[in-house]
Amino acid sequence: MTAPSILWLRRDLRLGDQPALLAACAAGPVIPVYVLDHETARHRRMGGASRWWLHHSLASLDAALRQRGSRLILRRGKSDEVLAALAAETGAHAVHALHHYEPWWRNAERAVAARLALHLHHGNYLAPPGSVLTGSGTPFKIYTPFWRALNERMPPAPPLPAPERIPAPDVWPDSGRLEDWALLPTKPDWAAGFRAEWTPGEEGALARLDAFVARAARYQQRRNFPAQEGTSRLSAHLHFGEISPATIWHAVAGAGGSVDTFLGELGWREYAQNVIAQFPDYGSRNARPAYDAFPWREGAEAEADLTAWQQGRTGYPIVDAGMRQLWHTGWMHNRVRMIVASFLIKHLLIDWRRGEEWFWDTLVDADYAQNAVNWQWSAGTGVDSNMFVRIMAPLTQSPKFDAAEYIRQWVPELAHLPEAAIHDPPLPVRGYPRKLVEHTAGRARALAAHQALK
Repeated sequence: MTAPSILWLRRDLRLGDQPALLAACAAGPVIPVYVLDHETARHRRMGGASRWWLHHSLASLDAALRQRGSRLILRRGKSDEVLAALAAETGAHAVHALHHYEPWWRNAERAVAARLALHLHHGNYLAPPGSVLTGSGTPFKIYTPFWRALNERMPPAPPLPAPERIPAPDVWPDSGRLEDWALLPTKPDWAAGFRAEWTPGEEGALARLDAFVARAARYQQRRNFPAQEGTSRLSAHLHFGEISPATIWHAVAGAGGSVDTFLGELGWREYAQNVIAQFPDYGSRNARPAYDAFPWREGAEAEADLTAWQQGRTGYPIVDAGMRQLWHTGWMHNRVRMIVASFLIKHLLIDWRRGEEWFWDTLVDADYAQNAVNWQWSAGTGVDSNMFVRIMAPLTQSPKFDAAEYIRQWVPELAHLPEAAIHDPPLPVRGYPRKLVEHTAGRARALAAHQALK
């Protein structure tokens, strides 16, 4: 019998358009394995929302593998040590995997390659991060020219079909039990809203894509309105690799209308990965060193304001609606993400890294590259970012994007208010807090802090 290959799965939990899987199948028997590796990730361990998603995604993948004569092996520990032990147990001669670009996964790949024959394949991005270069051969730092150069290389290759059968080894190695990993919340079980909102796994991703294709042509017109179903809601499926960006591209590219705006959002995802390939610590360090001296608020009052922001108790209805949607569903509308980020950074003058940490724990699509790049964009600290002095006005953004029904859904204590009042309710409203800071005062404080930095 041909020696088996190990298929090392991480953020690529799918069978369709999976080059590592197909390469392993071509070589002989395949042992698919997922390693729960907290040691390598260290302080970047998955947050609670991501762990909930992972549990269900792994269960879905195992079911799909079993339909094809295979199964998913679960192990936990340091990736290189676990895979080396598994290879010794099974006689596996090689490991196949998709490239990953988070700094901890790049470290893990080097460690695995030092022990085993590691074959890395591309497949999680439209183009391999680091391969789209300027005319002088250097990586792009600014999104617009990056997207222009990437778009010239599109469309991507058509997605590869999933294998009908996956060759199995003579003897399956032992596997851990998913239930023993305790990825799901229990005391309390805060995931009821997650279960109502999401179907993790490849089938759920394809269903979400099918639903989006019908409205992709109107993406630009509807994407900024949180009360409408204008976005794709594919971000978590993309993050966990339950669907490839090439699959999405080929499904929607011919939709017409404003679909190019959506394709540009796929381009932003690619751009973010290119940024962290250049700056691995982008999630914790200002890209503009001048901001290292920025006078962020600290102390008990700032911590109380941070808690109020996390709980959706700021006194700004659209901010509170977004933060409550996040807590209930693990997701927040993109326009509202920008509003709540700007509010934390500028109205409350709290370090962007505190917001990035909260999103890391609470988002089902908590992607290191996009989370870091988006927060640094809002803070004005990134290599390509909004200017700090451009301060979003929540009381203007809310009516501009027809957020009344969105607020009624997520801030029920304001549901009785007419549209003219719901964006900036006259106080007191029973059960609803006063503003943490008035907009004018918050804006003036932020501009003064920025001027002090200068």
